[in-house]
Amino acid sequence: MKPLYQLGHRLFKFFGSTFFSFRVVYPERMIEEGPAILAMNHQSFLDPPMAGISTERELYTLARNTLFKAPVMGKLLPKVNVLPIDPKGGDSSALKLTIRVLREGKATLIFPEGTRSKDGHLQKAQPGVGLIIAKTLAPVVPMRIFGSFEALPRNAKWYASLNAIPITVVLGQPLYFTKADLTGSRDDYQRLADRVMEAIAAIEYVDDFPANTRR
Repeated sequence: MKPLYQLGHRLFKFFGSTFFSFRVVYPERMIEEGPAILAMNHQSFLDPPMAGISTERELYTLARNTLFKAPVMGKLLPKVNVLPIDPKGGDSSALKLTIRVLREGKATLIFPEGTRSKDGHLQKAQPGVGLIIAKTLAPVVPMRIFGSFEALPRNAKWYASLNAIPITVVLGQPLYFTKADLTGSRDDYQRLADRVMEAIAAIEYVDDFPANTRR
């Protein structure tokens, strides 16, 4: 890991376990080597760091380009593998960067819904993740986060609304793709994205944590 990324990884592990009793269920399902897409539902600003500490490998992720204009944060984000994307759409450069990262054998975090949920419920998948799968055939680890919406809902202010709610990430079985999954139509993108979102929706909260749960 890059030094700054490793430092952030350790700090968020401490932050997650101390304030949110953070747990990862079925960590053995993580793809720890080679290209991989970590696909997770999106409920809160807490989701990217919680996804990051769900694995020991270094991740690349996307963030809206306006964050890169902040004086301090804008300089730090590239050093922790955050890639800029235009939230208004039409930003092919971000998709190209993500595809390049996967072809280099690295892992990327993607939120198929594209934006944080307004009410905590799952949203429809956007076709972007399907496009990336079609171009790379990278395997996908479906992940579902529980508790982050209650801990920090959308539009909440950190200093006023951060709640010490337990947060859990449950990993699903990896999805693998071949050329047989592609028809050559642009409809492939939405179909593949829907398949990923269905896998995320199928993940259920675990009340009785199994022995292989990791803090």
